[in-house]
Amino acid sequence: MNILIVTDAWHPQVNGVVRTLSTVRDELQKMGHTVEIVGPDRFRTVPLPTYPEIRLAVGAGYRLPKIIDELKPEAIHIATEGPLGHAARRYCLRRKRPFTTAYHTRFPEYIRDRAPVPLAWTYALVRRFHRPSEAVMVATQSIERLLAAKGFRNLRRWTRGVDTELFRPRPKDFLKDPRPIAMYVGRVAVEKNIEAFLDLPFAGTKYVVGGGPQLAEFRQRYPEVRFVGPKHGEELACYYAAADVFVFPSKTDTFGLVLLEALASGVPVAAYPVAGPLDLLGGADVACLDEDLGHAVREALTIPAERCRRFALEHSWRKSAEQFLNNLQPFDPGAEDPTAAATAAPGTGAPGLGAAPTVATAGLDPVGLRVADPAPRPATRTGERVPPDPRPPARARETA
Repeated sequence: MNILIVTDAWHPQVNGVVRTLSTVRDELQKMGHTVEIVGPDRFRTVPLPTYPEIRLAVGAGYRLPKIIDELKPEAIHIATEGPLGHAARRYCLRRKRPFTTAYHTRFPEYIRDRAPVPLAWTYALVRRFHRPSEAVMVATQSIERLLAAKGFRNLRRWTRGVDTELFRPRPKDFLKDPRPIAMYVGRVAVEKNIEAFLDLPFAGTKYVVGGGPQLAEFRQRYPEVRFVGPKHGEELACYYAAADVFVFPSKTDTFGLVLLEALASGVPVAAYPVAGPLDLLGGADVACLDEDLGHAVREALTIPAERCRRFALEHSWRKSAEQFLNNLQPFDPGAEDPTAAATAAPGTGAPGLGAAPTVATAGLDPVGLRVADPAPRPATRTGERVPPDPRPPARARETA
């Protein structure tokens, strides 16, 4: 199948969204699919105010439709709610193309941390963006419950994985500082609550791996902390493996891919008991989740590395790619109204989601893919059946 992913988060950005999309693309290609990713690198860009590392595409509304028409995708996924995401959404609604979206980032909370904007306003805007989506993909049960309570519909699970060949236990002597070594990997930004880690009393050495808008400020304020900037590939894996405990102070992440990377490296986790860590690690004996982050760090230091590694081995990127594929809504790019071709014949359907067409009924490559019913329905718990939505389809209600 020819799959198009449109995203405002793409290389050279360094974050979990970029790593997720890159890795899932690679897995889908190994499965025989064609995957094209359209990001800001194809457009003229301007820096995001207060966050210059993130570049926003300019002129997407004019150029993106031409790019999509040339690519002739059979399924469209919109990964982000930025300029490219909005341009792709308009294209799909005007051309009557079904599409899926994902909720990677808790933008309402991020905006609240930077400006006095009520959460209700920003959630209303984000909810409107996702309303016509055939499937809003979420990484965890907590985020699914949160969005369902705020009126989001068509929620589908899309978990994450970890590269256990790259991220693995290695010699600790990569770092020579006094031990124990506590490490944070991620953006150095206010929404990551990184000051909770930096302010912790700690009888050892703290490392921060990553870049972001607060990097220069925090380097000056915390001279005793080792700020090493962004790292990639083998070097990043060596940093992970050299730590004794991984500290995750964020309270707003939807998943926390770095948690799995640390555990795959044999490093236990200390975090707050919030969405993300709770979904992935709650009940597992590879982390300590506590409102007292200092206590969580002390307890996590007692967890064996072998236990962490075993836990991470259970999370594969192939499973993540298969979930993503199963959530897509394929269509015939040659049909005047592709949604008619995609919904003409009934299919087998995923458990608890009602009847759904298969890729074969849409005239596409049927490599084990089933898709969700294109009719919008309320979000439900797994396995719960609900009556069809009596209102007109979302694409008929939403015209912009």
